[in-house]
Amino acid sequence: MTGSTPAQQVEMIPIDRVAVINPRVRNRRIFNEIVENIALVGLKRPITVTRRSEGEEIFYDLVCGQGRLEACRSLGYAEVPALIVSADQEDCLVSSLVENCARRQHRALDLLQDIGEMRKRGYATAEVAKKTGLSYEYVNGVSKLLAQGEERLLRAVESGAMPITVAVSIADADDAEVQNALQTAYEDNLLRGRKLVAARRVVEARKRRGKKLRTEPHRVAKPLSSEALVRAYEEDAARKRALIRRSEMAKARLAFVTEAIRSLIEDEAFFGILEEEQLASVPARLAQRIPELVGEDG
Repeated sequence: MTGSTPAQQVEMIPIDRVAVINPRVRNRRIFNEIVENIALVGLKRPITVTRRSEGEEIFYDLVCGQGRLEACRSLGYAEVPALIVSADQEDCLVSSLVENCARRQHRALDLLQDIGEMRKRGYATAEVAKKTGLSYEYVNGVSKLLAQGEERLLRAVESGAMPITVAVSIADADDAEVQNALQTAYEDNLLRGRKLVAARRVVEARKRRGKKLRTEPHRVAKPLSSEALVRAYEEDAARKRALIRRSEMAKARLAFVTEAIRSLIEDEAFFGILEEEQLASVPARLAQRIPELVGEDG
């Protein structure tokens, strides 16, 4: 981390004096697991902060460990163990962004938005690539897509459905040239099979719905009333009765066909004609129902 010095030791600091300078929305299930684990065995890994002064008061900016910090707060901790490093607020923010980039489980677009945030703060593409361990081409492409508001293409890149180079080509193309961009990607072996199908769907959705992603509001299921339960039961029973009727009809038709074939094969003259024309074979399952044909090839 630029401008920082290694932490010397763990200190207990007031938890209400720690500020999160790059807050993230956490996955609720994972957060609950962190809380449960800390409640059972305590905080095994301290958070990392930098110290700052406001007059005679001492405060701290979080460098990494937001999930642990929030878990301790939810458990009512007054103090939290922390490693104190020396760094300015800008370095703390960059370290927090780098940590988010390195996190394996992040929300869709978090990694990409963090790259954009570092670029907004004046870091050159080469610097961002070096700090995050990502390629220059990837960082440059993401920055370009972010600047153009291409959220739909960014999500495709994030999910692995589309290489960053193809996404940039599509973003730079007008409507008439987008298909040419996909064709070129196919010829260059960048999009094949399922990836090509997925890319076409993204392009179609982008054309119909725009570049931005629209988050659907969460719908809370309403509890079923007794009338609704009865209606659902009656509909299910009706479907099952219809299924039984269809199965009985199929059974009756099979019996009719079986008897018809049995009657025909009992006619020696007719059966002889079938044999001469090589039409005497029947499906094996049907032959099993007619003793006279058992052993014949189906």
